[in-house]
Amino acid sequence: MRFPVHRIYCIGRNYADHAREMGAAVDRGNPIFFAKPADAIVIDDGDVPYPSATAELHHEVEMVIALASGGRDIPVEHALEKVYAYGIGLDLTRRDLQATAKKNGSPWDTAKGFDCSAPVSSLHRASDIGHPANAEISLHVNGTLRQQADIADMVFSVAEIIHELSKFYELTSGDLIFSGTPAGVASLSRGDRFRAELHGIAILEGRII
Repeated sequence: MRFPVHRIYCIGRNYADHAREMGAAVDRGNPIFFAKPADAIVIDDGDVPYPSATAELHHEVEMVIALASGGRDIPVEHALEKVYAYGIGLDLTRRDLQATAKKNGSPWDTAKGFDCSAPVSSLHRASDIGHPANAEISLHVNGTLRQQADIADMVFSVAEIIHELSKFYELTSGDLIFSGTPAGVASLSRGDRFRAELHGIAILEGRII
């Protein structure tokens, strides 16, 4: 089965340890959202081409949430009713371009929304697995552990992310949400192989070419 994607939303600084390693503070009053184009997805454990215009491609492993329905101003207590499935993905980032954009107060589009910047695993339906509140996410590159955390450590929970997003956008079926990354982000090089896992639920494997 295929899941027809509408939009890809991402939240930044959703793990305190990652915010610290980036020299930023967590502000629960002002969540940071950005977007990627729907066709940035790479599926079926496909090869990921190293992007142009960067010398610093970084990995960010994230739990991915797929919505079955949406709306505006969704109450926290009803937010999980909108979730169709869960998976694991990478928010690939041109870190050098992002650093320049931050310095200049410019948008992050070229740093985040480039081609093939959103590899994502198969999706697993909430009707089968429930809504995980405690689950480890991890990323290995060439067999070495780079990132590891529990989704319980997220600053904003899945329900809170959906609630906050729906204040700015009318969410709908087909939306994917990348829920933030823990500490340990680092560079990827051509030839690197990665394995991302939402433990017990989803696995994503691929290669940078």
